[in-house]
Amino acid sequence: MSTARTLRVPGRHGYAAEFSPYLPGRLACAAAQHYGIAGCGTLLILDHNESGLRIFRSFDWNDGLFDVTWSENNEHVLVTCSGDGSLQLWDTAKAAGPLQVYKEHTQEVYSVDWSQTRGEQLVVSGSWDQTVKVWDPTVGKSLCTFRGHESVIYSTIWSPHIPGCFASASGDQTLRIWDLKASGVRIVIPAHQTEILSCDWCKYNENLLVTGAVDCSLRGWDLRNVRQPVFELLGHTYAIRRVKFSPFHASVLASCSYDFTVRFWNFSKPDPLLETVEHHTEFTCGLDLSLQSPTQVADCSWDETIKIYDPACLTIPA
Repeated sequence: MSTARTLRVPGRHGYAAEFSPYLPGRLACAAAQHYGIAGCGTLLILDHNESGLRIFRSFDWNDGLFDVTWSENNEHVLVTCSGDGSLQLWDTAKAAGPLQVYKEHTQEVYSVDWSQTRGEQLVVSGSWDQTVKVWDPTVGKSLCTFRGHESVIYSTIWSPHIPGCFASASGDQTLRIWDLKASGVRIVIPAHQTEILSCDWCKYNENLLVTGAVDCSLRGWDLRNVRQPVFELLGHTYAIRRVKFSPFHASVLASCSYDFTVRFWNFSKPDPLLETVEHHTEFTCGLDLSLQSPTQVADCSWDETIKIYDPACLTIPA
């Protein structure tokens, strides 16, 4: 693995990292003081080059920030979500912010995602209040609220293929597929027998999703037949906090965990674990794979560091 470029952010515990879809060297990180239990939050905008990682801009919020998503139609705009139940819209071209605050959820908002399909500019949020909300960022209030989960919602993600379709993962042990047009749930998958902390949608297959759970397993789900997972990946030793499919390899994904590691997998291989990266000393919560570079990965941890690196398994053909 190439040497990681590391930025230490004292007193800030990283929850989420996301590469800009526009600017090759830009990364956003959502962080919180005191492990998100108390104190404020910070949105960090980082730039990286050969000399390392530097802070381009940082914004503070009065509660912990748990997730971040970049706009798909404006390179300066992002949305974060917070422990106070609100979403915040920021503009990196402006020194102060936020531009707008959306406050409807009644408990922590743990997940936020900007829609991926053309012609749609919508944001989905998932909360501990057991609801999912869909927002048009140009409108001050949510377009609709989806109910059905019976516990906290940890993860919400738009389909990169199907307009108006998104998935959610919850402490109620289910993965759910929702349809904006139908205004309700399409599929309920009892995906694990423990809390599900993360889900992601394959960039190459509109029917394939992955879940990561407290049982330390990753499971792949084909929406055409959800009775059994199409793959199960074992190796993590504590709860899986986040999982991301590769934008470049159809059968490669990455996961990070409370076991402090990041692992890379190819679920099409008999021996699927490609690499284990052990460069954090605390819970690893944030993870993203670059949309511009096939080898570049970013992560962040409760050890107060953000890292960008090129794991060996991605620098050779998967």
